[in-house]
Amino acid sequence: MELFSDEYYMNEALKQAQIAFEEGEIPVGAVIVSKNKIIARAYNQTEKLNDVTAHAEMIAITSAANYLGAKYLPECKLYVTLEPCTMCGGALFWSQIGKVFYGAEDPKRGFRKTNVGILHPKTELQGGLLAQESEKLLLDFFKKLRN
Repeated sequence: MELFSDEYYMNEALKQAQIAFEEGEIPVGAVIVSKNKIIARAYNQTEKLNDVTAHAEMIAITSAANYLGAKYLPECKLYVTLEPCTMCGGALFWSQIGKVFYGAEDPKRGFRKTNVGILHPKTELQGGLLAQESEKLLLDFFKKLRN
């Protein structure tokens, strides 16, 4: 796998999702990249922090903004293992992030179900990157939860 490729960064997001899985969180991971450097890594922490807003994307946006000392992220790319929800889509809109890559689709709660136009008009969107790997982690998690 080539360094600085989209697959490389999505694999880094999958590593974050694996941490969430091991901690009993819904396994969603995210990284934010600026100039080929990962400036934020995050995973879902809604259980750990007892906070419904502690999604991987939200934590990553805050972390990236702190790293850059800026609230807008137009030069940045987000790699997230699951299609963002409407809340995260709104936060991505306000951050003016440059590009969003997601793995698995979320037909029930993904932002595209309710508000396909929620992202900033300049934000590029690409779905399906390492979708099978992302889906497998989610399916394994919910299977484990049921047993």
